[in-house]
Amino acid sequence: MKKTGILFLSLFITTVAFAQSADKAKSLLDEVSAKMGGYENMYIGFSQTLSNEEAGIKEGDEPPIKGEINLKGEKYNLNYLGNHFIYDGAKLYVINHDEKEISISDSDLSDDNGFIYPSKLLTFYKEGYTLEIGKLQNIKGRNIQFVTLNPIDSNSEIIMVELGIDVKTKHIYKLIQTGINTSKTMFTITEFKKNEDLSESYFSLNKTKYLSNNYTID
Repeated sequence: MKKTGILFLSLFITTVAFAQSADKAKSLLDEVSAKMGGYENMYIGFSQTLSNEEAGIKEGDEPPIKGEINLKGEKYNLNYLGNHFIYDGAKLYVINHDEKEISISDSDLSDDNGFIYPSKLLTFYKEGYTLEIGKLQNIKGRNIQFVTLNPIDSNSEIIMVELGIDVKTKHIYKLIQTGINTSKTMFTITEFKKNEDLSESYFSLNKTKYLSNNYTID
């Protein structure tokens, strides 16, 4: 009886602690989502690094990949990996400047594989994940509180997501995705601006402009 009681008490304490951690994590992410989602628009400059223990690739072995994005609600204008992506809330335009080709799809990039795309950045945590508070780290003089998100779907290609939140600004600072092959993709925000003076046409495709420059549109 005594061992059973100790085991029950230990399990109870663990359960309560996990629930409190989940509540604290959700509260923090809700605060971040409300603050960043309240801006008219956002500009984010970012760098991406990769690591993969199985392949012997360490963070820093390769130069970081740079990118930049403007967000307004679910709409975005993204420059990344040499391509230009425009999502107007209904259609996604992928502009390949090297080939002078533009492809069009009827919706945002699919998130069925677990990857997090721009229009879901501030809301993806609200379903499909269990949450817990991670480490508080001092990074370059900034206090960064990490939140760990574990996908509920056992078939997800992502086994863990870590969000680093700047405690002072309540802005996302870093996002780390760990894949099933132990690969890690790390996005770090290097520049942030809010409420820029952007026209509505900034988040739409000017077909006339590209057709006059001999682009083909699929």
